[in-house]
Amino acid sequence: MIDPMEPVYLDYNASAPLRPDILALMTDIWHRPGNASSVHGFGRTARKYVEEARSRVAELVGVKPAQVIFNSGATEGNNTVLHAYQGQRVLVSAIEHPSVLYVLPQAETIPVTQDGVIDLDALRQLIEQGEPPALISVMTVNSETGVIQPIQDIAKLAKACGAHLHTDSVQAAGRIALDMTDMGVDYLTLSAHKMGGPQGVGALIVRRGLDIPRYILGGSQESLKRAGTHNTAGIAGMGLAAEMARQGLQDYDRIRNLRDAMEDALLGIAPEARIFGTQAPRVGNTTDIALPGVDAQIQMMALDLDGVAVSSGSACSSGTFKPSHVLKAMGAEENICRSALRISLGYGTTASDIDRFISAWKKMYMTTRVGS
Repeated sequence: MIDPMEPVYLDYNASAPLRPDILALMTDIWHRPGNASSVHGFGRTARKYVEEARSRVAELVGVKPAQVIFNSGATEGNNTVLHAYQGQRVLVSAIEHPSVLYVLPQAETIPVTQDGVIDLDALRQLIEQGEPPALISVMTVNSETGVIQPIQDIAKLAKACGAHLHTDSVQAAGRIALDMTDMGVDYLTLSAHKMGGPQGVGALIVRRGLDIPRYILGGSQESLKRAGTHNTAGIAGMGLAAEMARQGLQDYDRIRNLRDAMEDALLGIAPEARIFGTQAPRVGNTTDIALPGVDAQIQMMALDLDGVAVSSGSACSSGTFKPSHVLKAMGAEENICRSALRISLGYGTTASDIDRFISAWKKMYMTTRVGS
């Protein structure tokens, strides 16, 4: 029997719960003194943790360890890359994370289809207009819809016009196999906390032979490419998260089955509901569903009162609720954008969690329909 007091967490795309093995590793490191830049024994031990993590992250995306630069997360990585192309022509997709969209005001926007996939014909036309772009930035997987983007096709277009290609892969790591060389990208960014690692740690991975952009200066760490004392415990935690994410790819069949069964149940309760991206390739853990006529904030509050945590498909800025820019880019009407919820599953999600969510969602749905 499901404990009605036990909260259910279905917001993995915002931040996955810290895996117990990672917490244990980090706790052990926190009890050890030492700066990874120091040459004494304590420093060398810290350095060992950092380099082991570098190898693990490299293996996750199919590169050499020297290509991995640790930082504070994908937001920093995205800023690092885009700032390196100031004053040059840059194209970014309309569905990017704000850490890409808001970095270069002059960047041009690549439209997407109604299914949330990059419009390759529109991208081709953009490339042919004016001078060739210096950089193209397209995320691997969208955080709201879970739609997988055609990165290899985009890479071919970028290569043909001499542009570099950057991809934010935070929502792809551990959900689909990643090989940076096969993808054809020049820059790839990751965040540990999307994989069950700690918050505040990430990595920028750069293609071999390409200069690594410098963003934070003032120290010799990361081969002079990113200054600042290493967060040894956090980096070690990211390394273990990367290894566990790679090894756990097969678990996504189980997660996908849970997600698909959930979607069938929700549409059975509310046939008028709309799930986004179903006609495109999606990762197996994400559902973006709109319930027309019911504001997402009302839905989230009702679910939260029943002990179920999900996310809005929208951004909240300074206490102001804003319709999802992703869904708007897909052509959804504003009232639909305002009624969308994102449910995201992960390694700890169980069938009981899904049953609990469906029950709470049905209760919320029936309540909103009373008197309507």
